[in-house]
Amino acid sequence: MTASDRYSYGPYHEGPDPLAPPLDLREALSEIGREVMEGSSPRSALEELLRRGTSGMPGLEEITRRLWERRAEISRSHRLDGTLQQVRELLDRALEAERRALFPDPSDDARFAEMRLDALPSSTAGAVNELGEYPWRSETGRENYQKIRDLLGEELLESRFQGMKQALRSTTPQDVERVRQMMSDLNDLLAAHARGEDTEARFAEFMAEHGKFFPENPHDTEELIDTLAARAAAAQRMMNSMSAQQRAELNELVGQAFGDPRIAQQITDLDAKLRDLRPGQDWESARRFRGDDPLGMGEAVAAMQDLGELDELAAQLAQSYPGARLEDIDLEMLERQIGADARVDAARLAELERELRRQGLFEQAPDGSLRLTPKALRRLGEVALRDIVGKLRSRTGRRETALAGAAGEPTGASRPWQFGDTEPWDVSRTVRNAVLRSASTGSPSVTLDVADVEIAETEQRSRAVVALCVDTSWSMVQDGRWVPMKRTALALQHLISTRFRSDALELITFGRHAGTVDITELTGLEPVWEQGTNLHHALLLAERHLRRHPDAVPVVLVVTDGEPTAHLDPDGTAYFNWPPDRRTLAVTMTQVDSLARLGASISVFMLGEEPRLAAFVDLLARRSGGRVVAPDLDGLGAAVVSDYLRGRRR
Repeated sequence: MTASDRYSYGPYHEGPDPLAPPLDLREALSEIGREVMEGSSPRSALEELLRRGTSGMPGLEEITRRLWERRAEISRSHRLDGTLQQVRELLDRALEAERRALFPDPSDDARFAEMRLDALPSSTAGAVNELGEYPWRSETGRENYQKIRDLLGEELLESRFQGMKQALRSTTPQDVERVRQMMSDLNDLLAAHARGEDTEARFAEFMAEHGKFFPENPHDTEELIDTLAARAAAAQRMMNSMSAQQRAELNELVGQAFGDPRIAQQITDLDAKLRDLRPGQDWESARRFRGDDPLGMGEAVAAMQDLGELDELAAQLAQSYPGARLEDIDLEMLERQIGADARVDAARLAELERELRRQGLFEQAPDGSLRLTPKALRRLGEVALRDIVGKLRSRTGRRETALAGAAGEPTGASRPWQFGDTEPWDVSRTVRNAVLRSASTGSPSVTLDVADVEIAETEQRSRAVVALCVDTSWSMVQDGRWVPMKRTALALQHLISTRFRSDALELITFGRHAGTVDITELTGLEPVWEQGTNLHHALLLAERHLRRHPDAVPVVLVVTDGEPTAHLDPDGTAYFNWPPDRRTLAVTMTQVDSLARLGASISVFMLGEEPRLAAFVDLLARRSGGRVVAPDLDGLGAAVVSDYLRGRRR
């Protein structure tokens, strides 16, 4: 048996592209997370991601740009008077040949014929109609005049029936009669359908008799009407787009189609029926064409259909209607208009949207809006922590540690070895893995593979209680510190929840008032125009959290860009004043002293270089035995995580 007997090869038609690169959900989620942290809703963030795309995937904006380029190319390259121009050229050749034939003849009949030609209307349509009964002496003139009639008939039919020119390559009187009979039968069929009659049998008979005129091969009367109405509406838009003079000339000329005025009348009747049956089609709009390439009626209608499809695709790509999904995009139409690459790009975006939803990264809130799930937040935290660890490595030269604790005391649990781990192996589990793997492959001997190795996890003998106080006043927003602050909180929360699970973290926000939030609330927190930096209230909440965990090492971290301008009065109201009131500074320092008595040193991460802020945080650090760090925005997360690790080792 040869290889050709065992295998067969052919084009791949269905399902996702098996050779397409895998979707990068991490980058997509990171972009969505950044938008959410800047204040966008998850739904808006998802829409923005799909609009912009990712580094390796063009978005809807780029595909739409290609659409408009194609639209501009059609409008700027063409004009709609191609049929009129061709008729004029044929008419001029016919008249020139006829005058040459009349000139040698000295008879009065010849002079009368010349006078008749000289008196023809200046308009092309008027001249063609006047010559309808003219007795041509020149065979060339007669042939050119007949070409005008054939051209008008072919263009008129092509404007309503795609591919009609190919079906009428050499027009004969028998061809014209077949077309006229088809038109009559078609109008009868549509009239019966409009009356509500069952046209299934009549449709089958019609297609058996005239199917060669319909390359689209419609399956029933409704589909036939859809096809014809789209073409007829495009023809009407073409007429609307012409100048009044061009439109009048063309309307007058079509009566000469094939020299049989019944054809034009049947087209008029057909258009009227289609307009009644499909009023939702665009019958009224017009386009502006300003190019140099003249289009015949059939070509112009095809261009109008292309423009209509481009408009429809633009609406689908805009996704601005209720319940819009990328799966709504007509990929076949998109490929037909701007190429296979656009189809692939749109399909990849739809797959990205579908995968983000399928993986449970979004959930429906009770109010109907989308929100990030805990799974999505964990992934965002993982990405943020990875970025921070990379900065810590570059800053200190030390690699990331994968210890579950700091003191190296075994927990009894193990996990698969990862590159960079230095913990002791769990020998029994490692050998057991090797035995099971070797037995499953049928190997007579046991071999050790890196995939078999498990290491023993360790735990910290002591635990920490951590209060992360983040400034949410308006200055954090206007100075671009909003997202770095949120990413820092995400990274710290992820580090504690995955590596130091026994530690107790409290997230505290403070503006005019302070409050405790979970990571979901902080991630989606929207900026609010509110004056006031109430560090006093934040430290009160931090002390309450520390007192709930008296056996843990206290760690207080404060991220702020302004000195305190508000404090909490005994009745619970917030007092605000700028510049800071002495009472505000005094009660804030009293709260710092109260935390110091619990053994908590306060690390302040100062954003900005305002001298008054620098003087205040320096005093705060000295009073609490803490320290001041002034990181840039890129280094904020690394500074906070590093200080947390340093504080919990005390």
